[in-house]
Formats: sequence, structure tokens, C-alpha cells
Amino acid sequence: MRTDRKLFLLGVTLAAATSLLAAGCGNREDAAPAATAKTTVGTEIDDTVVTTKVKSALLADADIESFDLKVETRKGVVQLSGFVDNQAQIERAIAATSAVAGVTSVENGISLKSGNATVGNAVDDGIITTKVKSALLADPSVKSFDIAVVTRKGEVQLSGFVDNQAQIDLATTLATKVEGVTRIDNELSIKK
Repeated sequence: MRTDRKLFLLGVTLAAATSLLAAGCGNREDAAPAATAKTTVGTEIDDTVVTTKVKSALLADADIESFDLKVETRKGVVQLSGFVDNQAQIERAIAATSAVAGVTSVENGISLKSGNATVGNAVDDGIITTKVKSALLADPSVKSFDIAVVTRKGEVQLSGFVDNQAQIDLATTLATKVEGVTRIDNELSIKK
């Protein structure tokens, strides 16, 4: 069992490194230039390292259902989102995240699960998440790679860092139009 955990952590690390490489190689152009906070390659690498360390810390704590959590980092500010069973898991996740070197602050966007989800709910939620991500990707005005989408029983949670309020509003509008979405929990933040 311990070997499986090590392999999983290695996989998470490799996935983070691959996403960093892909982000560095991407050449997306904005539809309209916006005044955004600039980051350096060093800052992007630091944020990826912090994200990986936070995910590892959450995985290491058996009392936190970290598979249901998303972690986004921008200039040391870590944004947690997703769904957990109880308030104690939220508090443990925040404490574990705060203890990671390089974390300057934690934005809590974690929600409590309501009721029991069925296999049908899980399948439907996966389809809704895919449709929301597709809608965000289809609109060039939205920095969709910077937005995490989590769905539970039709409730869609959007989190991450975007350039401006217009992108937050557009992402919310696009997600609302997806069939099966019952509610939007918008945890998006503007890059600083």
C-alpha cells in the first residue's frame, strides 16, 4: 500500500511538471489585451512547486479527502476548492496548506457535501464538468486553463485566477447555460 502511495505522489509530481511545461510552451493570444499582473517564469515555477507541495501535504493527511479538492496557486496565494464531508476536513486542509513553505495566504473555497451522491450523480457530474470545461474552452475571451471546475449533484464550483471581472462574469454565464447545472459557486479571483 505504501508503494502505491509513492507511485501516486510521483504521478502527481510528473503531472505538475508536465502542466508547467505545457503552460510554458503554449502560445495563446488574447482576444483583447487587458491590464494583467505579470509573472515571471520563476514565479510560475515557484507556484507550480507550491501547488505540488500542497497537493502532497493534503494527500499525506488521511483525514482529508484530498481527491475531491482542487489547488490553484498564484504568487504564493493558494486557492482551495472542492467538496468535503465536514468542517473538520476544511480546517485540516487549510492548516495543512498554510504549513507548506512558499504559501503566503490561503483562500478557502471548499464547500460541504450535501447528502449522499449516487453513482448516477457521479456520472452526471462528470458529464456536466466536461460540458462546462468545453464551454469555457470554446470562448477565447476566457482564460479557461486558469479555471478549475468541480461538480457535485449539479452544483458547479469554479475556482482559479483570471485577469479581470469580465472573465469571471463570462465564465459564470457560460457555466450557467450548461444543461444540468443547478447552481454556480463562483470562487474565481482576479490576478494580483
